[in-house]
Amino acid sequence: MAPPVTSTSLQPWRDRAGTLPPVLAEALQACAAHPVPEAECADVLDLLGMLGCDAQTQAAALWFELARIAPALWKTHAAKLPAELQRLVGGQQAAEQVWALHAQRAPEGAAEGLRRLLLAIVRDLRVVFVLLARQLARMRAAASLPAEQAAALARLTRDIHAPLANRLGIWQLKWELEDLAFRFLQLDTYRRIAKLLDERRSDRESFIRESLDELQRSLAAAGIHAELAGRPKHIYSIWKKMQRKSLDFSDMYDIRAVRVLVDNITDCYAALGVVHARWPHLPGEFDDYIARPKANGYQSLHTAVLGPEGKTLEVQIRTHEMHRANELGVAAHWRYKEGGSSDAEFEAKIAWMRKLLEPRGDDSALAAELHTELLEDRVYLLTPKGEVFDLARGSTVLDFAYLVHTEVGHRCRGAKVNGRIVPLTFQPQSGDRVEILTTKIGEPSRDWLSPHHGYLTTSRAKDKVRAWFRRIAHDANLAVGRSMFERELKRLALSGADVSKLPAHFHLQTHDELLIALALGEITPGQIARVVQEAAQPPAPPPPVTARPVTLDRSALSIEGIGNLLTTLARCCQPLPGDSVRGFITKGRGVSVHRADCGSLARLARRDPDRVIEVNWGSAASQAYEVDIELRGYDRKGLQKDVTSVVSNAGTHIIASSSRLFAHTGEVEMRFTLRVRDFEQLSTLLGKLLALPNVIDVRRVGVG
Repeated sequence: MAPPVTSTSLQPWRDRAGTLPPVLAEALQACAAHPVPEAECADVLDLLGMLGCDAQTQAAALWFELARIAPALWKTHAAKLPAELQRLVGGQQAAEQVWALHAQRAPEGAAEGLRRLLLAIVRDLRVVFVLLARQLARMRAAASLPAEQAAALARLTRDIHAPLANRLGIWQLKWELEDLAFRFLQLDTYRRIAKLLDERRSDRESFIRESLDELQRSLAAAGIHAELAGRPKHIYSIWKKMQRKSLDFSDMYDIRAVRVLVDNITDCYAALGVVHARWPHLPGEFDDYIARPKANGYQSLHTAVLGPEGKTLEVQIRTHEMHRANELGVAAHWRYKEGGSSDAEFEAKIAWMRKLLEPRGDDSALAAELHTELLEDRVYLLTPKGEVFDLARGSTVLDFAYLVHTEVGHRCRGAKVNGRIVPLTFQPQSGDRVEILTTKIGEPSRDWLSPHHGYLTTSRAKDKVRAWFRRIAHDANLAVGRSMFERELKRLALSGADVSKLPAHFHLQTHDELLIALALGEITPGQIARVVQEAAQPPAPPPPVTARPVTLDRSALSIEGIGNLLTTLARCCQPLPGDSVRGFITKGRGVSVHRADCGSLARLARRDPDRVIEVNWGSAASQAYEVDIELRGYDRKGLQKDVTSVVSNAGTHIIASSSRLFAHTGEVEMRFTLRVRDFEQLSTLLGKLLALPNVIDVRRVGVG
């Protein structure tokens, strides 16, 4: 849809309402009865039309103004509008928090964080087009504002909007945004450069036309098909280059510049030869970014020559493919201009955004891509001062505390997210303002290293906690590790297990080193449980010649020298895969399998030793075994619900449960019969249960 000529009101648009898409006509009608800034709105619609934005994007720009001016009207209409249009308006409203943060004079260097925050909270990139168009419309009218207000608007434009326009490749808006911001922030410098350019404008334009004509004839004579264009240099970019290279205006070779686009690399060098044959080139002013691309992948030939009348002229030569790649951000040219470190994922996202500017035949494909392509694996969080920090998605507020500063993490005792107290395990989302509550003197908790508690998810934060504990006394770490080790074996009913080979398994020399690693969180209790489980499984003795191991799918046991017998797992000790086990031949119930250290089995063996047989866990272990656990805690509302929720989320199943309340102490005892996969799953579950509020102890029961 071709935009109308830029106007100072929405009337030209209303006059065409009958020919406009209904979604835009409806928004124009709604604006008619309310005092929206018509000149600004008309300018925004014109700019969006120039960018090729759809009617829905233009309508969203109008509805946003109505939502600001007449919130009640917006509430009435919002529910009736398409969800996509509501999202476009909501994105503009979300961006307001970025503008508010900038207005608070965020610390120097925070602009990049604010730009990233903006892109993280805006899920539909068409919103960014609206934001850029509106900002340019406001900057065009900023001369009528008080000086302080105009300067604030210019700073916002310089820090946020102009870099975004550059990254998105919207050059039509970028140049003007930069020049207008420069004008309000450095008026004297702007006027000086503008005067120098104005003095030579007509001469320069005539020179460019003459140069293009001469070069086009020379290229055609050499049989090279090329597209040529003059490349204007705007005021802000001239000043930036003068500053960056310490040049005087008279030394700027690219005030007069042309760009040559050809079909292939061979033609690039052929065209370069034509240029140098036609005009003498300036020594030291040639760069071959085709043979030696810039680190960011940018490719082009740059040369400076003495053109017609002996005036300097910059010539850039590249293929059409290189030009598209450079413009679309594949070469991340904006990184070179703005500076900054490499970030492959973020650059890929910017490149995808730039591709949105390409003509598309299927607009529905765009809507389908928006949600999946823009989902980030990072969240962008704000400090109370407006600084922006990014973390991996799923990080906690405690991870955030350690990212801000190590001491802030060590002394952290609570957090507020958007003014609301949250637990340290809370996972904030992009745009949240996080305030860390600290004590004057504090230290980290060892529970923060436990994966069961969920306090820390990032390696960086865990390493800082471990480093703190390494600095404290060796004996203290050893004592804590021993306590954790013994508690883990006790609650899994493995106190008598052979642990002599544990250090070697973890590539440690002594048992003390193992205990210290456990205290520092370098080894988890679940890993200990798994290795003890493996160590407890004795190697199967070689069977007699006549014996045939029988593996039963039902119990995944190998019975040495016995045929196809019924096997059951004894209820008295409830053996799990990895337990050392023995079998007892019952009367009429096949083989009953017990833990090797089961008290009931010991009594049966004393009475009938001939009926005790050797059994081993088979290789095709069943995925479900029954086990009893006992939990003690102080009674509170919702405790049993929390316990059953943890059990369910751990992937285990409750077969039976019972509870008993001790009124005189206020304690409650719960017993559960569960189906678990193995020791590691049981260990993880017990750790999570122990982390629940009011839980005193939880352990495996039913042994002998």
